[in-house]
Amino acid sequence: MSSLFELLFKKPLFVGAVALILGIIIGIPIGWNTVTVVNTTPDVLRFDLQEDYLRMAIDSFGVNPDPNLAVQRWNNLGAAAAPAFSDIQKNPGKMNPAVIRAYGQVIQTVLTSTSANTAKPSGRFPLGAIILMVALVVLLAVAVAAFIFLRRLLGKRSSGEVTPTMQMTEINREAEKNKTDFTTLGVAPPVTQNMTTYVLGDDLYDESFSIDTQGGDFLGEYGVGVSEIIGVGDPKKVTALEIWLFDKNDIKTATKVLMSAHAFSDGTIRARLEPKGELVLVEPQKTVMLETATLQLLAKVVDLQYGNGALPSNSFFERLTLELAIWQKGTQPA
Repeated sequence: MSSLFELLFKKPLFVGAVALILGIIIGIPIGWNTVTVVNTTPDVLRFDLQEDYLRMAIDSFGVNPDPNLAVQRWNNLGAAAAPAFSDIQKNPGKMNPAVIRAYGQVIQTVLTSTSANTAKPSGRFPLGAIILMVALVVLLAVAVAAFIFLRRLLGKRSSGEVTPTMQMTEINREAEKNKTDFTTLGVAPPVTQNMTTYVLGDDLYDESFSIDTQGGDFLGEYGVGVSEIIGVGDPKKVTALEIWLFDKNDIKTATKVLMSAHAFSDGTIRARLEPKGELVLVEPQKTVMLETATLQLLAKVVDLQYGNGALPSNSFFERLTLELAIWQKGTQPA
């Protein structure tokens, strides 16, 4: 399975699908518990309130003996009408027993004379049932879409193909074993030290790391991302990367552009990238320094491999591994 990092940070569509599904799963119960039902029939009430409704209907019948209105109010109670009427007959309270009997006779006569009246005349589903059915249909559609998306996303992995992110993770793991031990060079250990690798096919490559002291104080951030591509088609052919250093105590972020040999010698590409920062030719074992008001970043080219194809030689990276180390000024080599 693809790494969790790739799914969460390299696949925004996956994040969107998961967020949508979770939103529906969480939102339906919350919305269901806060639904206010209006303009419905008494069949959704508690039984004691349904009985009160029928008592009022019978009292109204005693004043206005309209059989159609009486049957309509009876049908509004649905299956609860008969049990409620039976309870009223047993316990009429202050109601007129004669009116109760007359109401019951009218109901019996009308319902038995017209078979259509045996069903609820409105023929409507309860509003809550409709909302629930719609929500379930939407949830099912989202689940199917997410399944298809995830199947395509993980298809390459299931077929045994190694993804760029998997390559990057493995390369970084191996590079960590050989990272520079600055203490043996007589240099204070860096505040933070990381390996990062760009691999052809990682079109969303954009690594960033936080700079924090051992006491947990935030000092800034640093990272590497794609700066320039060359040619057309997929995967994108990266010809330059941008390395940057943010210092919370400096108003300006330091940046340098790491360029392939072809890009470095191409005047058009150079002119396009010069506004981004100092242009640097990438070479094996080369070191690059970035400085801000209180921080210093040392980047070392640990591994470099150019891609092959129809494009000019040495024009795009197949693989590029950098070792990045950060010091606070005054504790590192100038």
